Amino acid sequence: MKILIDINHPAHVHYFRNFSRIMIEKGHDVLFVSRNKEMEHRLLHLYNIPYIDRGKGKTGKIGKFLYLLYADLKLLEIATKFRADLFLNFLHPYPSQVAKLLGKVSLVFSDTEHARLHHQLTVPFATNVFTPSCYRIDLGAKHIRFRGYMELAYLHPNYFTPDPAILSLLHVEPGEKFVIIRFVSWAAAHDFGHSGMSLENKRKAVKALSQFARVFITSEGELPHDLEQYRISIPFDKMHDALYFSSLLFGESATMASEAAVLGTPSIFMDNDGRGYTDEEETKYGLVFNFTESPEDQTLAIQKALEIMQEVNGTEKYQRARKQLLSDCIDTTQFMVNQVLKYAPQQVTLPKPATVTP
Repeated sequence: MKILIDINHPAHVHYFRNFSRIMIEKGHDVLFVSRNKEMEHRLLHLYNIPYIDRGKGKTGKIGKFLYLLYADLKLLEIATKFRADLFLNFLHPYPSQVAKLLGKVSLVFSDTEHARLHHQLTVPFATNVFTPSCYRIDLGAKHIRFRGYMELAYLHPNYFTPDPAILSLLHVEPGEKFVIIRFVSWAAAHDFGHSGMSLENKRKAVKALSQFARVFITSEGELPHDLEQYRISIPFDKMHDALYFSSLLFGESATMASEAAVLGTPSIFMDNDGRGYTDEEETKYGLVFNFTESPEDQTLAIQKALEIMQEVNGTEKYQRARKQLLSDCIDTTQFMVNQVLKYAPQQVTLPKPATVTP
């Protein structure tokens, strides 16, 4: 079977890299096509995954619409040449639209309820859409839920073992507390109308948390001079190790909040829309604490972060919660494999010829 995987965001590389390896080992052909945004290509190179570049996206509503037309045509050309049997991707419209044109299977994963435009442009053309069971909305007859999170496609213990060598890279002593703060650019299609944390409160958060731990910032955009000194400087593929050993993740990224949660690190997540999965990781496991972007909630988020940093035996508490989470959830990559194999041509095993005894 020929499987085309389209990558539209760095996280998507992580979602599908273990799936790709398993399917190739089973004898299937896998082709990655990738947008050039942030570090997708660097990640693909890191994991030795060959890919075809479909160029950088565009900003603004008009720019994104024009890129939609370009990406559909580009993907149509690539898929026709590859002779794809099945398209696999995380929620964005190009693969499903092209699959529909070619009469092929389109399997889509999603965990982002408020990506309404992507729903409208993707779901009608997809064969099935898979989401965590805690997804807030019903996508109709094509919607299939699974008991788990996207982050378990690569941070499940079957695929990830934290490396304590990250502490040396961070110049952090064993047992020394450190916090990772994440700021996003708010440039995605589903981010229109968001502004995130104010610069004043970013400075307040850094100052307050610095009283209890080393502070490292990871940011999609530029930082003012006084915050730039806190920017984390480690190989980009070591961030998950850093998350595992950190005392807290504080910021604006839903994906990183959930990554921290499945690793047993508490996280503060600020977003007006929130996510079904971060809600569940709060209510069921106490591993994520959700806040809006309002000035009042930004202040409450900082206060909650300080509470967490002053907890006694917090590490043990959050690792117990992680153990329960892992017990409750499935291996997301294996779920992907099982779903895709439903569309594989049946392999017929011919009976061995009878042995004739002279």
